[in-house]
Amino acid sequence: MKITIAIVGDLLMKSEIISSAKQQSEYKFERIFSKVKPFLNKHDVTIGNLETTFSGTRKLGVVRKCPTGNCPNERRNPHTGRPVFNCPDELAAALKSTGFDVLTTANNHCMDGGAAGLKRTLAVLDKHGLRHTGTYRTFEESKRYLILHVKGVKIGVLSYTSGTNSISVPHRWMVNCINPNKMASDIRRLKDKTDFIIAYLHFGKEYRSSPTHKQKQLIHFLFKQGVNVVLGAHPHVLHPVSVSQERDIQGQLRRRVAASSLGNFVSTRLRNDKNTIRGKILILTLKKQQGGVTDVTKVEHMPTIVEQTVRKMGTFYRVVPDRSRDNA
Repeated sequence: MKITIAIVGDLLMKSEIISSAKQQSEYKFERIFSKVKPFLNKHDVTIGNLETTFSGTRKLGVVRKCPTGNCPNERRNPHTGRPVFNCPDELAAALKSTGFDVLTTANNHCMDGGAAGLKRTLAVLDKHGLRHTGTYRTFEESKRYLILHVKGVKIGVLSYTSGTNSISVPHRWMVNCINPNKMASDIRRLKDKTDFIIAYLHFGKEYRSSPTHKQKQLIHFLFKQGVNVVLGAHPHVLHPVSVSQERDIQGQLRRRVAASSLGNFVSTRLRNDKNTIRGKILILTLKKQQGGVTDVTKVEHMPTIVEQTVRKMGTFYRVVPDRSRDNA
């Protein structure tokens, strides 16, 4: 039995994109994804990283004016000076309609709305039937692992972040932070319950187009523990995807896939760098072999780009296939 999984990088809902989706008193996010919806909907599972919050109508942070006049005024944390993100709930419905099944929530913006915003975000995802992992409302919830049951195959999904933009986390269990001991423990527990494990990490250096030495070490460590696929987000630009054969700590030889940065699936141009509006949809084909071993049999990708159209009624953003990079 074959299974296909589609994975994308950051869903970075900048204020300009949110404003462009507003129609009278409602937000219509569906058209942002209309060109990729048919593709994402056809896979058994679609996964993305939610780099925003659903913190409700309260305003987060303070507005800081752009010093040059060439960038939008953004809300920022008054203590750290970093951007804080909050998106209308309508995005969740649009993501579900587009074909997303799972959203990872452990990233550097997950605490932008504080503990209340984190909890509300998960409630909104639950309301729209979007499964999630990486952040938690209770200690008991943090001990439950996300396991997808797909065509007789049990797929475990883990999510961790390297930080929360210097925003304190009231309880350590609320956010999965990158910690080798915890990760090894989680993988050990998950291996007994699953056929295949995916780890999605929010790590690395922003705007760097290749993984750091630390990232490579961590990826290798996770493979040794038994993770089949390591995904990444945060650098905002694409990294190469690597496929290798590696043995885990039990000596089993498996095909391993590492994609340390899938780029931005949705974003405006950052630092005036066109590479920050580029991403890719990574497609993995899995097959459960005789003897019960599930492995990756095919790795494909579809390059994407965020198209910006300026019209009299406003600016519109849309994720489209990047035909100029079909062979990239």
